[in-house]
Amino acid sequence: MKKYCLYFLIISIMIIVSHQTARLIIFPQVAIHGERIEVFPFFNLVEVWNSGISFGMLRELAYGQWVLSGVSLVITVIFLILLWREQKYVSAAAYSLIIGGAIGNVLDRIRFGAVADYLDFHLYDYHWPAFNLTDVAIVSGICLLIAQQLTTKIAYENEENDERKMT
Repeated sequence: MKKYCLYFLIISIMIIVSHQTARLIIFPQVAIHGERIEVFPFFNLVEVWNSGISFGMLRELAYGQWVLSGVSLVITVIFLILLWREQKYVSAAAYSLIIGGAIGNVLDRIRFGAVADYLDFHLYDYHWPAFNLTDVAIVSGICLLIAQQLTTKIAYENEENDERKMT
């Protein structure tokens, strides 16, 4: 599996580049069109800077950009080690999604002091907090890891039940 590690890191790089490119394209367009660009009745493109973590939590943290960047980098190193050791392709893909998302957000924090968010889903006047492609990658990676664990557990339990029936 280690020989495929580079391929999975390419996924991480693609996420980072996609996020940075999306920000470079979307933010100037939002500035031209006002505070948002309506794409669908339930989806806008916006320019939001999040200095905290999910949903703006910890945005008042002293030295927040550096503390949050440091924590993200430590977690990224842990996931890089897990990726290097991983034997299952699904888990390796999940780790690469999380790594790309985390590094993309860290780059924003270091460069701008906050993370660029631009995806705004809403239902009438209720808006889900704006997010970005790196957030999508992180959540997708976590969902893949959960799915991998659940299917492994179910397969193990089914195997155990089959063995009991035979004895």
